[in-house]
Amino acid sequence: MSKILQKDASYTFRSYFELPYDTDEIVQELGYKYTQARLTLPKTVAELPEVEGLKRRMERVLPHVQLTSEAAKREVLVAPILTEVATVCNQTLRFEYPVKVNNWLQGSLDYLIRAETQIVVIEAKRDDLTRGFTQLAAEMIALGMMEDAPEKIIYGAVTIGSLWVFGVLDRAAKLITQDIGGYRAPDDLEDLIRVLVGILEGQDRR
Repeated sequence: MSKILQKDASYTFRSYFELPYDTDEIVQELGYKYTQARLTLPKTVAELPEVEGLKRRMERVLPHVQLTSEAAKREVLVAPILTEVATVCNQTLRFEYPVKVNNWLQGSLDYLIRAETQIVVIEAKRDDLTRGFTQLAAEMIALGMMEDAPEKIIYGAVTIGSLWVFGVLDRAAKLITQDIGGYRAPDDLEDLIRVLVGILEGQDRR
């Protein structure tokens, strides 16, 4: 029996960011287990000739913008990275993508990139990575319940623009693992893009 979520109530993905409960408690309500560990994420070995230029542009722009809002961080730090990933992978980057599985799992995904065998969802936040990951976990669970979901693993990331933290949903084990490490932008930009491209290439190297 649910201790947190009300059976007949309606929750959006944003609701999980706002609920005053820990990630493991929310994830358990949704039928999954939660843990934190060092993830070995896939990384592409492809040539990425545009990344250095993107890093230089970000470093040139950052001193001249105030990143005090979620919208500013999305526009200046998040969207340029994901558009580069989508271009490298020749895939479509979707913004504010609507998903509804049931009354507990519904809402819009900030960013979604789908490849032939893999999918990655990104949740952008102003500052709270911890609650942001709780929301991301709910989004990954929803994607795992869709008919066209990847068979085994779903990847996601939560970001405050300057820091990205990845998560992995294992459908068979009903387990969500949050990486104890992270990637900084623009300092770790190449590694971050290599991970995102590697995921979409279908390289499962956990």
